Amino acid sequence: MSSSTGAQNPFLEVRNLRVHFPTDDGVVKSVDDLSFSVERGKTLGIVGESGSGKSVTSLSVMGLHKRGTADITGEILLDGQDLVGLDPDAVRRLRGKRMAMIFQDPLSAMHPFYSVGSQIVEAYRVHNKVTKQVARKHAIDLLERVGIPNPKSRVDDYPHQFSGGMRQRAMIAMALSCDPELLIADEPTTALDVTVQAQILDLIRDLQAEFNSAVVIITHDLGVVAELADDIMVMYAGRAVEYSTAEDIFTNPQHPYTWGLLGSMPRLDRERTERLQPIAGSPPSLINVPQGCPFNPRCAYDALNGDLSTTERPEFRDVGGGHFIACHLSGEERTRIWENEIRPKL
Repeated sequence: MSSSTGAQNPFLEVRNLRVHFPTDDGVVKSVDDLSFSVERGKTLGIVGESGSGKSVTSLSVMGLHKRGTADITGEILLDGQDLVGLDPDAVRRLRGKRMAMIFQDPLSAMHPFYSVGSQIVEAYRVHNKVTKQVARKHAIDLLERVGIPNPKSRVDDYPHQFSGGMRQRAMIAMALSCDPELLIADEPTTALDVTVQAQILDLIRDLQAEFNSAVVIITHDLGVVAELADDIMVMYAGRAVEYSTAEDIFTNPQHPYTWGLLGSMPRLDRERTERLQPIAGSPPSLINVPQGCPFNPRCAYDALNGDLSTTERPEFRDVGGGHFIACHLSGEERTRIWENEIRPKL
């Protein structure tokens, strides 16, 4: 699967990635045979409920799983270089300079005993042979660019002295200190008020345009990916269940799980006459993923396939125009359900 422009050399390409965690209770199949790609200047949104494997995927790309805790197979190609099995020190050298990550909780991701400025300075000096004075000026410039007021004085403040929105901005400043070519944002707007959310998303968009970075944004919020993403991958139980352009996902979704996500999303662009519909049931245990289609226990349409949903894993296939899904429903059934049952309620 390539991004919507169809270029042949994506900056990030993940092929058949599996991330399994052996535990006393069994193997946790957090990511199971996942493939996707992102080009420079493009944004991929990865969406799904908690426990779908989104964050585990991002940590795998960044090489942040503790050694010995995860069994990782497949390929993670960063500009053609495979990171799976690469020496940890070599991956560490790539972090910050070629790829960077904005974490979900900046308070736990930033060191509480060091000032915000000193942490940005350190991140910058790891990859650039400059004096502390030059790096400090760079840190102040970055804080100003991400909208921190009075950056010359705030550069010496500690993370606990920043509000949630300001900590998130400082985290973005740190991630961008070395102009990374790949930026991964894991739930970058969680727990922020709507105004700050919009500012953070604008900031990511502007910086991407400036540096032509490849961006992966991980979220459970379809409103966020609607703002930013060129392409969307929907994950469920460690696997991709749908992948296409953002426009296609929102105007012509093909998978029952995606229908459920859209049905549970508030809409501000039209008057809603019915209550939001949550997806029935809960995500499955990743130790005991259901046989056949993992979504079948929660799917309202599994009876339309005979026993296929419970016995056979659906192939992840292109159903036309680079739109991939993993579903046993026929094209005719999907069109009928979408046109007659789902779309009128959204």
